[in-house]
Amino acid sequence: MIASPDHRPMSPQEYLAWEEEQPLKYEYIYGEAYAMTGGTLPHNSIAVNITTALRTHLRGKGCKVFMADAKVCVSEKGPYFYPDVVVSCEERDRRALKMVQYPCLILEVLSPGTEGYDRGDKFKFYRRLKTLQEYVLVDAEKLSVECYRLNERGKLELTAYPLEDLSIDEQDTDVQFTSIDFLCPISLIYEDIELNALFV
Repeated sequence: MIASPDHRPMSPQEYLAWEEEQPLKYEYIYGEAYAMTGGTLPHNSIAVNITTALRTHLRGKGCKVFMADAKVCVSEKGPYFYPDVVVSCEERDRRALKMVQYPCLILEVLSPGTEGYDRGDKFKFYRRLKTLQEYVLVDAEKLSVECYRLNERGKLELTAYPLEDLSIDEQDTDVQFTSIDFLCPISLIYEDIELNALFV
């Protein structure tokens, strides 16, 4: 992420009005707007694979899946983020035009430049969402999916699928998103991804 050139703090209302006039997407935290930078092609392919599988699974179930252009509002005062994939089963989000406010699942595809932030501060902000049941981190450089899901004590608990020692052809491990009763082989998430290739 790159901070906006105008470093004057903006109110949430100023940010929302200002961003509509911009050619790029900007996330908003503590009065600052940060430009969203492009990811790698494997990053994009993973998000497409997951979105496609979720869309098929959720058809007719009253839930919607959104990709990177969907803004998530943590609160009216912010922050505002653009997750790689987000699912909401809330009627108010199905009718919304500009942002998702009641997600049950948020997924971020990790990149070297944002991994620390996705695991740290961004996760901290996402935990404020009362409807969030699962936060999923997918590594774009190795076979690894981490699902933080709400347990019976109301805490997000980690279920990890760390499979970097296995090739896609050798494994058949299923990844589960319990918030939407979704199960798929990890190979589907990484379909057509060359993990051993240098990213250029």
